[in-house]
This record gives sequence, C-alpha cells and structure tokens, in this order.
Amino acid sequence: MSGQDFKDYVVVVTGASTGLGRAIAVETASRGAAAVIINFARSQDEAEETARLVAAHGARGVLVQGDVGEDEDCKKIAAAAAPFGRIDALFNNAGVTRFAPNHADLDAVSAEDFMDLYRVNVVGAYQTLRACRGLLESAPQAGAVVNTSSIAGVMGIGSSVPYAASKGALTTMTLSLARALAPKIRVNAVCPGFIDTPWFEKGLPAGRAEKMRQGAEASTPLKAASTAEDVAGATVFLASPAARHITGETLLVDAGTHLGAAPLSMR
Repeated sequence: MSGQDFKDYVVVVTGASTGLGRAIAVETASRGAAAVIINFARSQDEAEETARLVAAHGARGVLVQGDVGEDEDCKKIAAAAAPFGRIDALFNNAGVTRFAPNHADLDAVSAEDFMDLYRVNVVGAYQTLRACRGLLESAPQAGAVVNTSSIAGVMGIGSSVPYAASKGALTTMTLSLARALAPKIRVNAVCPGFIDTPWFEKGLPAGRAEKMRQGAEASTPLKAASTAEDVAGATVFLASPAARHITGETLLVDAGTHLGAAPLSMR
C-alpha cells in the first residue's frame, strides 16, 4: 500500500472479473483511483463483484464486456473511459491459455491453439493500447501501460508451448512499444509465476491445481504460492508515480522461480 498515490486516476483493467485483474482493480481503487474501467469477457456476475469491491474503496467501477481479441471491443473499452477525459493507467491483463503441460507432446496443440492464444494475449494487448492511446497521452503525467506477461515467456515453461510463446511475444512487444510511445506513454510488463487463483482450478483436472500450489510452496526460493494480491502490488507499482522513470522493463514476480534456471547473463 502506498497511500493515495493513485488519487483521481482513471484506470483500465482488462480481464478484471477475477484473479489478478480483480486484485489490480481493487488495489488501484484502494490507493485513490476515481474510476476503474472493469473489462470482462464472459463472467458478468464476477465482474459485478469486482465493481462492488472497487466501489467499497470509493472509486467508480464501470463494467465493459468485450473480447480484447476483437478490435471493436477494444474500442468499446476505450469509449468507456472517454467521458473521464484521460486514462492514467492501462493494465493489459486479459489472457487465455490451452492446457497442454507435456511440452514434448507436439500433437497436443494445433496451429489454431497458437492463433487463439496470440489473438488475445498479444494482439489483444496491442489493440487495447492502440484504442486507448489518445486518452493515455491526455494524462497529466506519462500514461502508464502494464502488460501481464508470465515467467512462462521468460523460461519457456508453463501450461503449454503456445502460451509460453505468446507471453514471450508480449514481453518483446513491450520493449517495442516502450521505445515507440515514449515520452508520453510508459510501457512495462510484469511476469508472474504460479498464482493461486481460480484460473488453474477451472482449466486443470481435479487436484492438479492443489499439487501445483504445494509444488510452488516447496520449490520456490521464497517457499510461497503467490496470491493475486501478492502480484498486484508489484504490478500496480509499475503504473505508479514511484515508477515514473521506468519504461521498457520486465519485472519478474515469481517467488524466485526463475532462480532455478541459469541466470540470463550466463546464456
């Protein structure tokens, strides 16, 4: 918690109905945001709960249903923020996966899986930023964009090969856009490891998520299975005034998972 450093901010969070997206929305509201645009694809009831939690902190929650993989829906998200005259922080958090954890089984995924994941995880983030660009540039300080990437995109691990590849692409795109959109917009990425959210419960066989949780607690250097709130604090930091001189950065928030592989400097 950093007081009211988001006072009067207008914030957009995609994929905000549950998990990390909800935690980001609530964190920014608790730090003084005036309005939080809450994007969701399908989970209306869960998105409404996010809005209630945001309102409990005094912020106005604005619900926008839309698939960020569709350009017109990205424009709808931007349009919801337009009455406020600006966007101070955009969190490109919406993401999907195809669970195929045995990366050696090359028949477990298809070209369509790659295209579906890239459509949301990469193109969706690009289109949302493009739709919001004018409002981000209207912020009194440099507008902040934070892309939710993943340790999967750094280490080539995770739920499937297409997922890891899409997150690697998102991280590279973060660098390109940080360079291209400065000085009016800052663009950074956060790379979580395992996050203890319903995302895994919904996509994996019964009991598998619990084994992953126990594995994270046993194997990460910090002996922790991160919660959405654990990761939200670091994510929101990248959009805060404290990070005003940070752009093009990738912040690993993984309880030290990456330390189990050779350091990047040794590769």
